[in-house]
Amino acid sequence: MDGADAEEHGGFLFFVLASSVVFIVLFFTRRYFKGGQFNERVSAKGLVAVVTGSNCGIGFETVRELNLRKADVYMLCRSEEKANEAKRMLVRQGCDATRLHFIECDLTDFESVRRAAKETLESTDTIDILINNAGIMFQSKHEQTKDGHEKTWQSNHLGPFLLTELFLPAVKKSSYARIINVSSRIHLKSEKINLATVDDKKSFGMMKSYRQSKLANVMHARALTKELRKDGAEHVTVNSLHPGVVNTELARNTILNTPGIKQITAVFRWFLMKTSRDGAQTSIFLALGKKIGGISGKYFADCKLTQENPLALDDQACQDLYNYSLECTGLAK
Repeated sequence: MDGADAEEHGGFLFFVLASSVVFIVLFFTRRYFKGGQFNERVSAKGLVAVVTGSNCGIGFETVRELNLRKADVYMLCRSEEKANEAKRMLVRQGCDATRLHFIECDLTDFESVRRAAKETLESTDTIDILINNAGIMFQSKHEQTKDGHEKTWQSNHLGPFLLTELFLPAVKKSSYARIINVSSRIHLKSEKINLATVDDKKSFGMMKSYRQSKLANVMHARALTKELRKDGAEHVTVNSLHPGVVNTELARNTILNTPGIKQITAVFRWFLMKTSRDGAQTSIFLALGKKIGGISGKYFADCKLTQENPLALDDQACQDLYNYSLECTGLAK
């Protein structure tokens, strides 16, 4: 081998080595951003699950996984058209259509929530898994629902709270009995919730309102756990979770969803954010994980226990939120 050949050969080896290093770095970086994965071989055969916001994103992937594991799944969505489209996609991905049931439910409308609960309970008197997945984000202006509450607050907390309470008798009948609130890590940035002003226009802020609603999800899990323990229903577990930074339709009202920017950022969003399937992993972990039985009132991320906002550990504040929510939803005795 002459000098030129040796130089060319050395350059080729350097290229291969450098490419391999770059590939390995990219592979493990992407794996890091994917987060924790639920890999337990657990069957959900015979279980009845209810998932809100299940026609897209994390909810869609949660339904898919539960159905593939043989669960009977009730899909609570606002739009029948979108739900049916989602069902067709799920069937194409191997799901059993006979175990997918659409129930119309708009969490920003208490009347709709009550109808959805009634219709669901007419089909099944036992619910093994309830996943409060639906939520809204990036509401740029203050909007009030027909029930008189700020839209983000009702959609993300009061609506799911009412639905959970209406389903509690059916959940208590199950020996499995798991309730899951999809919250967000952003709740760690929330200040204390002022229940007297939470609906007011003056106190509204796009991210402030979202942070508070997600803090309420964590506090709800803790407060409901204590209520269930007082009621003798220790077998029911209630936990909350952070799904991760997920590339879902929650960003549909932001600049990230404009045609040009959406295309330009697509590769970066795919690489640096979780897919919807990745984002569903902790929900599935809490729904089916063998080690979750008995653990309640806790907060999880990446399929493991993690630290919540210290404000969510204030038992009196959690109780106050619970009592307030009963009043707002017309359930107070």
